[in-house]
Amino acid sequence: MSIETTRSFLLGCLGINYGILMLWFIAFTVAHDSLYRLHARWFRISEEQFDTVHYTGMAIYKIGILLFNLAPYFALRMVA
Repeated sequence: MSIETTRSFLLGCLGINYGILMLWFIAFTVAHDSLYRLHARWFRISEEQFDTVHYTGMAIYKIGILLFNLAPYFALRMVA
């Protein structure tokens, strides 16, 4: 696999992953109450805990995107 192919692959993955992150954020903000009611049926969780879990999950996912997609992409841009 060439460097150019790997760079385009990482850029594509970056776009897909940020799309998933944006979809998660939009679903969380628009349908917050219904999502909370759904999860409250399954788990004993307060609304504050629910918010904390989702924001923490989004933060970890975003860090993963930056670490595994964006950083290697920039490293390959500097090499070539």
